[in-house]
Amino acid sequence: MKRFLLALLTVAVLAIGLVLWLGLREDDSHPSTTPDVASAELVARGAYLARAGNCIGCHTARGGQPYAGGRAIQTPFGAIYASNITPDRETGIGAWSADDFWRALHNGKSRDGSLLYPAFPFPNYSRVTRADSDAIYAYLQSVPAVRQINRAPELDFPFNQRWLLVGWRALYFRPEVYQPQPAQSAEWNRGAYLVQGLGHCSACHTARNVFGAQRQELSGGIIPMVNWYATSLTGEHGAREWPLEDLIAFMGTGVSMQGSASGPMAEVVRDSLQHLQDDDLHAIAVYLKSLPPDEVTPSAEQPLPGPEHKAFLQRGARVYEKHCVDCHGADGRGEPPHFPPLAGNRSVLVPVPVNPIRLLVHGGYPPSTEGNPYPFGMPPFGNLLTDEEAAAVLSYIRNAWGNRASVVASPQINRLRPVMID
Repeated sequence: MKRFLLALLTVAVLAIGLVLWLGLREDDSHPSTTPDVASAELVARGAYLARAGNCIGCHTARGGQPYAGGRAIQTPFGAIYASNITPDRETGIGAWSADDFWRALHNGKSRDGSLLYPAFPFPNYSRVTRADSDAIYAYLQSVPAVRQINRAPELDFPFNQRWLLVGWRALYFRPEVYQPQPAQSAEWNRGAYLVQGLGHCSACHTARNVFGAQRQELSGGIIPMVNWYATSLTGEHGAREWPLEDLIAFMGTGVSMQGSASGPMAEVVRDSLQHLQDDDLHAIAVYLKSLPPDEVTPSAEQPLPGPEHKAFLQRGARVYEKHCVDCHGADGRGEPPHFPPLAGNRSVLVPVPVNPIRLLVHGGYPPSTEGNPYPFGMPPFGNLLTDEEAAAVLSYIRNAWGNRASVVASPQINRLRPVMID
């Protein structure tokens, strides 16, 4: 019995040791080569890379100073507030070195060694090269310093116990810089590097498990607590199915012949993608179009609505004729790029119809970009349609002109009538 207990204790100690090693280890094999005094060229390069990473998107609160933090990142476990990354020495990163900054991006640890919550997408940023990290650091050290004290996370127990991140990291995180694939072109590798690393596309476009870890990469999923569905970039009607020029236009201007950006994606286009160089947008598009398809494409598996839905869909057709046909056409083809097509539109066919519900009820606009400075918007119909009418017209749209998707029920409309404010 004693031998058994000793063996059991040994196994437990070894298991704890392995978890601690995996959860706390760091990769310090990438020393900085950046000079002490940053050149104007390095700062400019860092500014471009910070745009590619959309650092301003999270680290700027609505109405706040750029990069001063304070924006709430809502998670299923509570709110985590983005930190101040201006060069203020007391409340920002002015006292940080390039090594400290690299430690945060690559290893997911703050300057003092505390573990960062993965609401900061260090699992993606870990793939960024040391040279690019140093350039971003040089740029952030050049922006105006703002004194703004960081706000502590507001997380439910036990998720407010930061030490538990050791186990999460042991299971789901390995620091690694992106390694180019020799069988692929330089352009493909550039696109993969931007999508997987700085662009952190999987942070939204990948479903998460109960612990907040990403599952099948880029296969789409609900953005937690925001009530928007980030569509699959690999499945039916995904990016791989779009013509290359439409995908580039969508990223660069927010509109294309296939559809327009709305919700969180409109913000990404406005703050990040529209500022990328044409060759980088082309590289991203080439990479996305090369991705293998999902094993399951939910919209393709939807059965035809049964006879019990006939009157419901006919009611939806009447609502469509009254409110939608002028812009989107009787055939659902619209007048792209300003009035997107509804026939075959992936935003219409998403398996979880939160996006079309929100757009119908609350309206929405593509971002104002240099390539599309005066966007046409979708007016809100929430004050004109009952829950039943809204559900009927969306069900009709999702099953007309060759579309096939589940019908929408009025309780789904009712749940999404309130607007979440950042």
